[in-house]
Amino acid sequence: MVSFRNRIRQTKLQREAEGYLELGLPRQALNALARLGDPTDFEGHAFYLWGEALRELERYVEAVMPLSRAAEIEPNNVHVLFALGWCYKRTGQIDLAINSLERALVTKPAEPLVHYNLACYWSLAGDKSRALEFLAQALDIDPQFRQLIDDEPDFDTVRQDPLFAALLQMPSAPEARTTRDD
Repeated sequence: MVSFRNRIRQTKLQREAEGYLELGLPRQALNALARLGDPTDFEGHAFYLWGEALRELERYVEAVMPLSRAAEIEPNNVHVLFALGWCYKRTGQIDLAINSLERALVTKPAEPLVHYNLACYWSLAGDKSRALEFLAQALDIDPQFRQLIDDEPDFDTVRQDPLFAALLQMPSAPEARTTRDD
């Protein structure tokens, strides 16, 4: 059982680590988290912060363990699932990256970034139809994602597909107009 005083200390150290991450100082975040003590006693958020710091340091293989543990503790935390998918992609484990983002999709089905990243991952996995399906959904939810496509190397495997070209030619959804009663 964690004492009240120890709980306050843990909260302060986690906030300190968050602050360092917001400032782009992942090494300092890791130092703050190291002062939490034994990682086996970490809560989900501390594991997430640990994984995020390693991810920002591009230590993707190492980041998988704390992020996986965070996902076990907080299975509906979309931030954790995104970070985990990010690391899996960069360690060549596309199937696990897809699995992580599909779990995020259950929690946030209307989040365009989930759909967009799934389109990227399915493209890398060589499944054009799934890639285009998720890309279409992302663009339907938020047409602004269209601006990212040209610079996205993950779509190189589907760029020559006629359906990909057709998807890019589709007009954006019209802006919602507001009316005023004068």
